[in-house]
Amino acid sequence: MKNRLKVLRAERDWSQADLAARLDVSRQTVNAVETGRYDPSLPLAFKIAELFDSRIEDVFFPQEVAH
Repeated sequence: MKNRLKVLRAERDWSQADLAARLDVSRQTVNAVETGRYDPSLPLAFKIAELFDSRIEDVFFPQEVAH
């Protein structure tokens, strides 16, 4: 799943560690979500969207599916 997490974080001048602390997850989790190696759980996705005052679909979006 693609996301805008890195952009949203940069707009607030937060490090991955800053965001991780706000979400109560590890910095490695933030990095994995940002790079698309890990899809967050639904509760974490809601928490991320709420933190950025956004809807989940404004932060996360599915990757293009090849046909």
